[in-house]
Order: sequence, then structure tokens, then C-alpha cells
Amino acid sequence: MTAVLPVAGRAHVRRAAVREIRADRWTFALMLALNVLAALAALIAPWLVGLIVDTVQRSPGPAAVASVDRTALAIVVVTVVHILLARYSLYVGYRFGEGAAARIRERFLERTLALPAATVEHTATGDLAARGTSDVTRVASALRNAIPEVFVALTQGLFLIGAVLFIDPVLGACGLATLVTIVVALRWYLRRARTAYLAEGASGSDLAEVLTSTASGARTVEALRLQERRIAAAETAIETARGARLRTLWLRTVLFPSVDVSAVLPLVGVLLIGGVFYQNGSVSLGTVVTAALYLRQLSVPLDTIMLWVEELQASGASFARVEGLAAAPAAERPTSAEPADDRILVRDVRYAYDHRGDVLHGLDLTVQPGERLAVVGPSGAGKSTLGRLLAGLDRPRTGEVTVGGVPVADLAPELLRRQVVLLTQDHHVFRDTLRHNLLLARAGATDAELHAALDTVSADWARELPEGLDTVLSPDTHKLNGGQAQQLSLARVVLADPHTLILDEATALLDPATARNTERALAAVLEGRSVIAIAHRLQTAHDAERIAVMDEGRIIELGSHGELLARGGTYANLWRSWHGD
Repeated sequence: MTAVLPVAGRAHVRRAAVREIRADRWTFALMLALNVLAALAALIAPWLVGLIVDTVQRSPGPAAVASVDRTALAIVVVTVVHILLARYSLYVGYRFGEGAAARIRERFLERTLALPAATVEHTATGDLAARGTSDVTRVASALRNAIPEVFVALTQGLFLIGAVLFIDPVLGACGLATLVTIVVALRWYLRRARTAYLAEGASGSDLAEVLTSTASGARTVEALRLQERRIAAAETAIETARGARLRTLWLRTVLFPSVDVSAVLPLVGVLLIGGVFYQNGSVSLGTVVTAALYLRQLSVPLDTIMLWVEELQASGASFARVEGLAAAPAAERPTSAEPADDRILVRDVRYAYDHRGDVLHGLDLTVQPGERLAVVGPSGAGKSTLGRLLAGLDRPRTGEVTVGGVPVADLAPELLRRQVVLLTQDHHVFRDTLRHNLLLARAGATDAELHAALDTVSADWARELPEGLDTVLSPDTHKLNGGQAQQLSLARVVLADPHTLILDEATALLDPATARNTERALAAVLEGRSVIAIAHRLQTAHDAERIAVMDEGRIIELGSHGELLARGGTYANLWRSWHGD
């Protein structure tokens, strides 16, 4: 079952934004001060131009020329000052944005690592990957670029509006009244944008999940001839993502033309109304020119804001998805209790996925130290679910799964690794050195112990690596094949040294030759440990000391191979069907 990670609400996103400002308040305060100074400097030049117009109109002559020259020089000076202040305010804004982006990335990683293993396992890989990559990147880009530029534009716009109203309130109000069309268009857009961009992000996650799962399971898709079904699923996801993208594109095609037209209206209004006022003697020509220049300047911050408003909506939706991890259930605090022994006890265990009907129904099972137990049954009987509960990856809805009297799911990760380890057909090689890939299992292991673990699982290829343990394992440098990656996983088990291993068809997807080599390595790892084999093939169960037969979430038979055959029950029927009898 796939779980859906939560999305943060507007209030949470606002609190997160305020938290980022408080975390670097002095840089933010400096950016604010520089923006105010730059905006004030931008107001001086139009006012000086108005003075020039009035001076020339009142007293043309040599005295006026000298005054105009001095005023023009002042315009040059204040323009240079404005450019320097605006440039440095952007620089400080970028510094603030980079710091905030770094904190968001670190917090996302911390929250991801704090998620319970069951939550990560049940969450669509594409969703978590999209939040950690494209969503975090979009938020970082907004903090680095959009926020500083929009903040500068807002400051300039407010000062320009104030200046227009100051030089002549009536004329300024008449010009600014035409901005109501921008307000209407923007409100229309904002009411729809958040929902549209959240839908676009969700459809992108779904598409990433379909593509990732198809690529990672390519061999299974090919073996089961599921190509057409997977192609159909991919086409559906692509069409959904395309529709969501077109929806946001349509919103922009309505907003941007409306803003482009509306940004010109204040200038037109001031020139028309100012001409009438000038003819009536209500205002001077310099006042009209100054107001027109201010409103002409206003179009620049308006354009900046509108250009970034789409990015801010998209990044706001991404921020909500990133911050949504804060609302995800956190892993419970591990217990400090040490297991008294190696005995595993399953008592009256029931389990359900996502609060649906139980898939396990009152299981009781005891695994003694050193015992080899096989769990068999038809597909969907609950075998793998039981294996996850035994490994502490999931927690039973009711009942308990304990090792040495301590709930397995309550053990701290470093203690759990020494108790129970689950081996599946899935394995992961981190893009790091061979040494660090092994030290994940035991942080303080020496090089001699690392080599010994590799030798135990017959990983002879490790001795031939160009830089030995310091060789970086990655698709770009040195890629391990399936058998080598499985041997690396087994070497980690040797280093962790657990007393119990749970095998869930660990060699099922390997080719026959590689599987034989890996099984020989696996035999060396199993020596002296308790083994619980989730057997999808009955041949695996033949040599087990006991066999637990599951059906519809219950253990219906328990005994040795010979005992179960003698009973003539479900296991005997499965065995005869397996051998074609």
C-alpha cells in the first residue's frame, strides 16, 4: 500500500518563512535598509527633472542654463547612488536566500531521515524524490532570486506611489485608480494558483514514480510481459502531468496580458488628467512631468513583481510540499532496553495497511536461537508482511513482536542491526567508497575486518579494485553488477553480526550462475545464526527445521517437512503441486 505524504497548510508555510527571516535577521535587516535607501534615491531624479521643467518655464535664460546644469549633475549623482544601493541590496538579498536555501535543504534531509522506516517504505519513491529534488530546488531558487528582487520591487513601488500622492494627491489618486484592474486580475489568479500548482507538483511526483518503478523493475516487466501495461500507465501519468501544466499555463496567459495593459493605464491617466489640470492652472507643468515619470518608473517594479509572481506561486506550492514532512509521523523514540536473549516471540499479532482490513490475523510464533524456520504459503498470504514485522520495519496494530523480551520495532537502529537483519532481493549501493559502504554496518570496523567480511562472502572482485577500499562505487566510476551488489549487502551482514537473519528471496532476481555464487556466500553468512526464510519456492523450505504454512494472514500449519507431508494437509498439497504430482 502506498502512503501519501502530507502537504503543509498556508499558516505553516508562513511560519516557516518567518522562521527563515529570524534565523538570519541581521542580513534581512540590512537588505531592508538598503532597499529603502535605494528606493529613496530613485525618487530624487524625477523630482529634479520636474524642477528643471519649472525652472525653464518660469525664467528661460543664462541663469536657468546654469541651474539646469547643476540639477542635471545632481541627477547623474543620485542615479549612480541608486544603482549602487540597488546592486548591493540584491547582493545581500542573494546571501540571505542562499543561507535560507541551505537551511531548508538540511532540514528536509533531517526530516527525511527521521521518518519511520515503515513510512519511507510505504511512500511512493517518486513523491519523496520529487520533494527532495525539484521542490527543494524551486524553493531555493525563489529564496535566492525571486524574494530579493520582489522585495526590492515592492519597496520601490510603495515609495513611488507615496511620492505621486505627495506631489499632488488628486492627480496621483486619479492615476493610481487605474491600477484596480491589476488588483482584480491578481486576485483572480491567486485564488486559483495554489491549487493548480499543488496539482502540478503531485502529478509530477506520480509521473516520477511510474518512470522510476518501471525502470527499476525493467527485468520483471520484461519477464512478465507487462510492457504494454506499463506504457499505458506512463501515458496516463504523462497526460495527467500535461493537463496540470496546461492549467497553470492558462492562468499565466490570463494574468500577464492583463498586467501589461494595466501597467500603462496610470501613465495615460496622469497625462490626460494632468493636461486638463494644467490648462486650468491647478498644477504646474513640472508637477505633471514628475508624476508621469514616477508612474513610468512604477511600471518597472510592477513588471518585476508580475514576472516573479508565477515563480512565487510555484515555489510556494513546493515549499508547502517540502514543509509537509514536518506533519509526517515521526519515528518513535527507541528504547534503551537490551534484549535478554535471542529468542523471537510473535504473540497475537494483527496488522493492517493504512487503517484498512487486517492482513495478519492473530499470529503466534516462537523462533528459538539457532533455529532455521521457513515460512511458506500462496501469494498474498502475508509472508513478506510477517518478515517486515520480524525485522522491526513495521509495527503490529495489536499484539507484539519481541526479541529477548523487547519489542523489535522499539530497538535503536544500531542495536537492531545486531539483533535482526532482513535480506531481500533489493539492495543498495551508495555513491561512495567501498569502505564507507561497508562502514554503514559497523562504523568502527578496521580495514582488516572489512577485508575479512568481503572474503567471507567470496567477494574476490574487491581485491582487484583500482583503489581498493577507497574505490568510489557509482555508475560513472565503478558500477557493481547484481551479484557483486548482493555480496556487498552480505558483507554488511557479516560486519553487523546479527543473531537472526530474515531472508525474503534474496537471490530471486539473479541469473543462475550469479545466484549459485551468491548462495554459497550466503551459506557462509548463515552459519551459526537463526534463519527465517520467507520461501516463495518450496525447495527453499525443504531443509528447514520447521515450516510455518500461512494462508490469508494466518499460520495454519507448523512442523518439519516430514511431519507436514505426513499430515496430508495444505503443505502436502502444495508440495505435490510443486513437483507436479
